Amino acid sequence: ILKICYIIITLKIKGEKFMFQKLEAVEKRYVELNEKIADPEMISNQNEWKKMMKEHSDLTDIVEKYREYKKVKQAIEDAKEMLEDPEMKELAEIDLLDNKDKLPKIEEELKILLIPKDPDDDKDVICEIRAGAGGEEAALFAGTLFRMYSMYAERKHWKLEIVNENETGIGGYKEISFMISGKGAYSRLKFESGVHRVQRVPETEANGRIH
Repeated sequence: ILKICYIIITLKIKGEKFMFQKLEAVEKRYVELNEKIADPEMISNQNEWKKMMKEHSDLTDIVEKYREYKKVKQAIEDAKEMLEDPEMKELAEIDLLDNKDKLPKIEEELKILLIPKDPDDDKDVICEIRAGAGGEEAALFAGTLFRMYSMYAERKHWKLEIVNENETGIGGYKEISFMISGKGAYSRLKFESGVHRVQRVPETEANGRIH
């Protein structure tokens, strides 16, 4: 058992070391790109400049999250040093606990950001919602789904454009098609296809029965 645990711990440490080596390389490349995209000579070569701008944009989220990670790690080290000062000990303990709580979440977010992207992730998406069995209540639920996606698109700063709609008289939709465009739209919405089901007392029900 001890040998197995040792192997697991060793593999974990090696995996984390590789991840942070990769993050250092990504940040180095990001800094390099910052300099290149501001170079007038590079700007004059529009094809190459656009490629670099795209790469710079792809790396931005990773680098910002990595810098947040390093900031939290430094705050932990600073708090540990402050523990030696009796006057600062109470404040240091609060800072230490707060930043230690933040660290695992940031590490998980970094792991996700380092997963290779689907080449289609930034493409536009056309969504279609159709009311199923259930008459007016199904149409109302289709309307609720559309509003949900509209609000989500707004929060992500995506553009939403209605392509086709067949609205009912009470605010629902028999069917509605819409296009969503913006960075990461396909990556977030590509798993949304399928049947959506709701069970509730609908607005169209007079006797309080669950549909």
